[in-house]
Amino acid sequence: MSSNHDHELTDDDANVHHAWDNSLDPVLTVEPGEVVRFECRDALNGQVGPDSTVEEFANASFDPVHPLTGPVAVEGAEPGDALVVELLDFEHKGWGYTGFMPGEMGLGLLPEEFEDAGYHAWEFEDGVATFVDGIEVPIEMFPGTIGVAPGEPGEHDTLPPRNVGGNMDVKHMTAGSTVYLPVEVEGALFSTGDCHAAQGDGEVCVTGIEAPMFVTARFDVRKDADIDQPQFETEGPFTPTGRDEPMYGTTGIADDLMEATKLAVLHMIDHLESERGLSRGEAYILCSAAVDLKISEVVDAPNWTVSAYLPESIFP
Repeated sequence: MSSNHDHELTDDDANVHHAWDNSLDPVLTVEPGEVVRFECRDALNGQVGPDSTVEEFANASFDPVHPLTGPVAVEGAEPGDALVVELLDFEHKGWGYTGFMPGEMGLGLLPEEFEDAGYHAWEFEDGVATFVDGIEVPIEMFPGTIGVAPGEPGEHDTLPPRNVGGNMDVKHMTAGSTVYLPVEVEGALFSTGDCHAAQGDGEVCVTGIEAPMFVTARFDVRKDADIDQPQFETEGPFTPTGRDEPMYGTTGIADDLMEATKLAVLHMIDHLESERGLSRGEAYILCSAAVDLKISEVVDAPNWTVSAYLPESIFP
């Protein structure tokens, strides 16, 4: 065991679960200050790989899905505290994938626009993930799912995020970030997984660059923190490339924020198709991996503005 962590959890079945449930026994108990290295499976639990076809992706089973490594109990964590999770390091395994499911499944932001599924396996090299036509997306790793057990008993689906965290998909929870999770049960019962090598803010096609990964984190407890939902400290990066640079933006304007969001992304897909020569499916995947959504305005009733930002440097 290398000296930069105190404990290691592999992705063996004994260390993996597929629902939030406070009755699960911890697979590990740690003291505040200790460091754990988690091996995390990809979001589809190993059902697809670098050579998979779009058919294999479209037919992946969701029962169960979202394998989470854990739970880890932290000594002294009690309801009302915050679990402090310092994200120290991420290591990928050289590849990842982004895809969207058949429209009839109703997943993603635009299921009505994409009847058939799409799939791209990315190769990781020199800090970038490679797409079609020489497009390269910088790798910025983070856990899509990071959370603690809910206080409410029983099994809880991993797909929606919750008060205690979970599938939040906050792409700024990168190495060097600290996440504060509201503790609802004794020991907190922390788990993580669903790691991403990169993602646009919005994760619009329902997947980021999904990748099996190692996550190294240090735990601490903040007593009587009194936070209701997760909070975090981060240095970003706050753009898909980590720098301020030329962007191409599209806007969605509507009297409903979800509708405005859909319009912004649809207009970006139109742009990528007409100006960059991508198919609509490729454009949808690229939007999920490297286009950031921002709420530009929510005060000029009855219409709100959502903008989509595309970094131009990802193109050759």
